[in-house]
Amino acid sequence: MSKILKKELQIMIEEKLGQLFFGEKKKDVRLLMLRPIDLIEFTEFAGTNADDILTWVGKTLGRSFMEKFFSNKDWGAEKIFTKKNVFLGVLEAMELMGYGQLRALFRKTQILVGVNNSLASQEKENIMAKNICLLYLGIFQGVLETLNFDVDGQEVECVLVGADKCTYQFDIISEELDSSVVDPEPSEEVVSDFLSTL
Repeated sequence: MSKILKKELQIMIEEKLGQLFFGEKKKDVRLLMLRPIDLIEFTEFAGTNADDILTWVGKTLGRSFMEKFFSNKDWGAEKIFTKKNVFLGVLEAMELMGYGQLRALFRKTQILVGVNNSLASQEKENIMAKNICLLYLGIFQGVLETLNFDVDGQEVECVLVGADKCTYQFDIISEELDSSVVDPEPSEEVVSDFLSTL
């Protein structure tokens, strides 16, 4: 991770307002503290559109995160290799913020994001914790869309229904990824060895 991003991720305290924020005040990345249970209970208030609202909130958070750290950046002018590395850097930053262990796999027509020890995994007995998964989905989608990846996302594995981790699949809509950024497919043995180290 770059020194600049590490500096920005330092949490500061605004004592007068009682707020926490990242880095310098001019960046204005304020932190809102929510317990997982707050998100879980959200659907009781939002009703039938709760899923869409939570995904939209996640997208907004992802876009805001990118805007604050890369203000006025034209991602359309950047090479795909750079955008991939920025996405991986954002996942690393999210790990440092407590979102779990995040890994991405870039395929020709998909981007997969795996999350071990997500916030939802703390609520395995409560299926309403799917709200947290929707927020994750939106955040990843918001970051990818900001980077000019034209994707459609969904959660394909979830700890709440017996999987080892949550996995989010983002299908690339417009065109296939350049082979220079496509990751080699890991064998089942490699995946198994990797998971055993977590």
